[in-house]
Amino acid sequence: MTRTRRGLLAVVGSCVAIFWPGAMIFGYPGVMAAYWQETFGVGQAATGSVLFFMLAGVGTFMFFVGQWQERTGARPMVAISAVVCGLALLAASHAPSIHFIYVWAFLTGASSCFIYLPGVTVVQRWFVKRRGLASGTVNLFFGIGGAIMAPVFTNLFSTIGYEPMNLRLALLIGGTGILGATFVESPERTGYGGGSTPVAENGSTTPAVRQVLSEGEKGDDGRTTSTLMQDYSLTAKESLRTRSFWFLWLTWALQGAAGVAMVTLSMSFGRARGFGESAALLLTAFNLTNGLSRILSGFLSDIIGRHRTLVATFLAAACAYFVLPHVDTIGTAAVLGAIIGFSYGTLFAVSAPLVSDSFGLKHFGVIFGLAFTAFGYLSGLLGPSLSGFILDVTEGNFLPVFIYLGVFCILSAFFIRLVVPPRRDRSGLVGSS
Repeated sequence: MTRTRRGLLAVVGSCVAIFWPGAMIFGYPGVMAAYWQETFGVGQAATGSVLFFMLAGVGTFMFFVGQWQERTGARPMVAISAVVCGLALLAASHAPSIHFIYVWAFLTGASSCFIYLPGVTVVQRWFVKRRGLASGTVNLFFGIGGAIMAPVFTNLFSTIGYEPMNLRLALLIGGTGILGATFVESPERTGYGGGSTPVAENGSTTPAVRQVLSEGEKGDDGRTTSTLMQDYSLTAKESLRTRSFWFLWLTWALQGAAGVAMVTLSMSFGRARGFGESAALLLTAFNLTNGLSRILSGFLSDIIGRHRTLVATFLAAACAYFVLPHVDTIGTAAVLGAIIGFSYGTLFAVSAPLVSDSFGLKHFGVIFGLAFTAFGYLSGLLGPSLSGFILDVTEGNFLPVFIYLGVFCILSAFFIRLVVPPRRDRSGLVGSS
């Protein structure tokens, strides 16, 4: 088997394994929120907090998974994801209160780390010169799961009921995840050599790779991204000393909140506008572009640059949020939801190669995991939880919610533009740029 074919198998395995965790995060809570509110006698703030606990699981484990995968490899991490995600859903079938749903949410978020980070890391190492496209492909299946499965969840719930549905889904999650895990591994661990950027002890890349990388895409400043990657590969400790890392961290907190809030807000907004069952179209539109944008924006960022791609979609999402409170047709609302979904998917797809552009590939997993803590611990609070609280207090007034989420998008566009590769001086120390 050629190296390219083996790399494609790694991409396929990652996509298969990540589909179901994505469906459970982006589709399941939005569909089941009304059922949980009725069953447990809670309001929108309580069901909005489901995503907070889900993202808290992501924030807690993403950094550790980045460390563990460097020691054990990607394959066992992906298998763990499938088992935990399936078992957690089985447990949720018998939840006596909303607090047990929070436990399910935390475990589901944690399980997604065990496939998302290894999958994105592995495919970038197989396809160094097309990191945006490779990362975007895996992100596509992570994001599009919600769009595909949201109407399926709705149909299954209405026809066979809550517990039988969860049992069938748990079996699918475990089986497909373990199958996909068999193909997810880095080129170094499968005997195909360095698909990543080999880095010497002093942080520089090897001469052989410099020639390959010199053909890489150009960044916004005219220098090739690959040339920048030759200069250094930062450790996690070094990255924390740079302003670029913290601007990235703030972007994940704010844009992450603006994006993930739509998972729960879309259905409630649609029902408040009197769209009835058609309200599901808004969630479907959001999740569809959330998925499709990940491969499109990843590919686009390889051509026009990471910053231009991210800034353009963030500003488009801001405009969509400002207009959304004033629409009263499901078609217009779905288009605006799709714009927000496109921006949200772009955040995931393009941030990953931006991290490797800025800090190198050697410690990508750990550094990306650290940046992800902002999404895990703040996005859930600032997005679904805060918006649900405001809706409860204002008796369903979406205007202040959509305004502050739009402002988050504008701030994110400003912050992400400041994420640039730090420089090393001659002593090898990382500059603060």
